[in-house]
Amino acid sequence: MVNRKQLDPEDPEMVFGLQLRQARDLRGWTQDELAARMGCSGTHVSAVETGRRPPTARFARSADRALGTGDKFQLMVQAINNTALLEGFPEFVRLEIRAAEIRLFELGIIPGLLQTEEYAAAISNGAVRRGAITEQQAEERLSLLAERQASLTRQPPPMVYAVLDESCIRQAVGGTAVMNAQLDKLVAFAELPCTVLQIAPFELGERRTFDQPVTLLTLPDRTQAAYSESAHQGRLERDTHFVQPFMTAYHQMQAEAASQAESVTKIGKLRKGVL
Repeated sequence: MVNRKQLDPEDPEMVFGLQLRQARDLRGWTQDELAARMGCSGTHVSAVETGRRPPTARFARSADRALGTGDKFQLMVQAINNTALLEGFPEFVRLEIRAAEIRLFELGIIPGLLQTEEYAAAISNGAVRRGAITEQQAEERLSLLAERQASLTRQPPPMVYAVLDESCIRQAVGGTAVMNAQLDKLVAFAELPCTVLQIAPFELGERRTFDQPVTLLTLPDRTQAAYSESAHQGRLERDTHFVQPFMTAYHQMQAEAASQAESVTKIGKLRKGVL
């Protein structure tokens, strides 16, 4: 009972861990004893209880069988997964908010960290109208985005590199006023001392090294993580063997993209309707 990790009651995965711990304590079992009944390791149980590892549907079924809790933990996992967030994204966000360096590549839309409130709302409202997410899920997305953006103002701030495909600045979102304000925010972002903004022009063609959004994180201990995303799936990688090729491709993309000065000029011309 000594030095037990305190769990955040507002985090659904932490709530799962807390409920699992309480059910185990009620029966007087150690983590190893519960693990033996579930067919997994005590280390696995510990990681789930402390929020270091997300609970899976299979883990929840095993926990319910071992603890005699009906479908309690299975329903909790369903609630965790029934959100507007892609698999792997919640864990990615926990890493992002403490990263020392963030490298972004985006296609089609402005990446979340660089979005204005109005632009982000237009994206979420569009998803609600299409029936892709509910209004509650849209609110969840916007709330989480605000928290992520707030993390950029911490001291010292992270170094943020952003390479945007030209489609990001040319695709109109939310109408003229919203789009103009968004372009203004990109220019302001480029002027910060801890940021680099580049546009990857359409002319790159096959030299564009990514065909999906990618975010690369360098953490304070210099370990790295890569998060890539498709329309229906997110994937977080922390293994160096997987992350390093992403990092190499990102550096190649930076070399091919327009310089920050050229990119800001292009955004300014688009803002004035010259392009």
